[in-house]
Amino acid sequence: MSQVRVRNVTKRFGNATAVDNITLEFPDRQLTVLVGSSGCGKTTLLRMLAGLEETTAGEIYIGDKEVAHVPAWDRNIAMVFQSYALYPHMSVRKNIAFPLEARRTPRAEIKRRVEETAEILGLTQLLDRLPRQLSGGQMQRVAIGRAIIRRPEVFLMDEPLSNLDAKLRVNMRAELKRLQRDLGVTTVYVTHDQAEAMTMADQLVVMNSGRLLQIGYPEEVYLHPQTTFVAGFIGSPGMNFLPARFDKQQGVLVSDCFTYPLPVELRGQLAGVADQSKLLLGIRPEDIQVELAPLPGTLSATVYISEVLGKETLLTLACGQNRVRAAVGALVRLDIGTPVWMVPSVAGVRIFDAGTEALVASGAC
Repeated sequence: MSQVRVRNVTKRFGNATAVDNITLEFPDRQLTVLVGSSGCGKTTLLRMLAGLEETTAGEIYIGDKEVAHVPAWDRNIAMVFQSYALYPHMSVRKNIAFPLEARRTPRAEIKRRVEETAEILGLTQLLDRLPRQLSGGQMQRVAIGRAIIRRPEVFLMDEPLSNLDAKLRVNMRAELKRLQRDLGVTTVYVTHDQAEAMTMADQLVVMNSGRLLQIGYPEEVYLHPQTTFVAGFIGSPGMNFLPARFDKQQGVLVSDCFTYPLPVELRGQLAGVADQSKLLLGIRPEDIQVELAPLPGTLSATVYISEVLGKETLLTLACGQNRVRAAVGALVRLDIGTPVWMVPSVAGVRIFDAGTEALVASGAC
């Protein structure tokens, strides 16, 4: 298999920059997930890897070969699209075999590899069916089978599960992760679903406005977001943000609805921040404890709405003009308008510069 690398890759459409000077490595035999909101450039980058879009500038390497100007059919990659794109008049067997037939592979070899691929994907009993006789999950497995039968150096997957229902998506992403691990093929996977990205990625790449914002292991990106965009996008729900300023003399963060005394280690991290009057206090819902009586260091709020999720209850709290989400126990029931007090976990506190949106202080070790 092969490592994939891009160096200073840029893609422009007229005056619009879709991918902005990206340098990135996709480790050999690992699954790298590109995640971000619609229009962030992740699919454009994938299409440049595939050879379906030409680069405006930069280099693309598959292994040691520079392929930025090599046609797609000479790159030895396989791509799975959001659309299954199966031939409706062909059986499952014929759909899977098509790439080999196009290359005029001997019939005996085609038969052997089709049966081998069908066994891997659990399609053996479906080989003689037509696509219209299959479920959505089965059709997606056929599309994947058509890709892996070629034995490519690299798999490229563009939101392949987005057309499936929620339960089937959960099952299929587990199957895809296991399949990629078993085959050991370098894989680049595009999605806008952060839960899908977190559960599947060996390497997680967060993009926005054509730029790379953060790269790392999923848990690293989740626990140590470097910008407000990453902190708000990764996690379900995302991180809460409360505007505040730092009162250095008192050692507290002050907002229109709270005063929060900062631990000594966080005060020290804020010493080098140029503008301490425009900060954002960031805290994830699971890092907020909700009390029914005021305690030292608590932030006052009222219950705005309560959502029962079964395993937990998600409270939306009103703190001045801000809305804060807190995850509490499954049996917690609080009426709208109930006064409560929030206790942020010190380890969960993140402080961002409101102007640059960059992380400036963190309670995490």
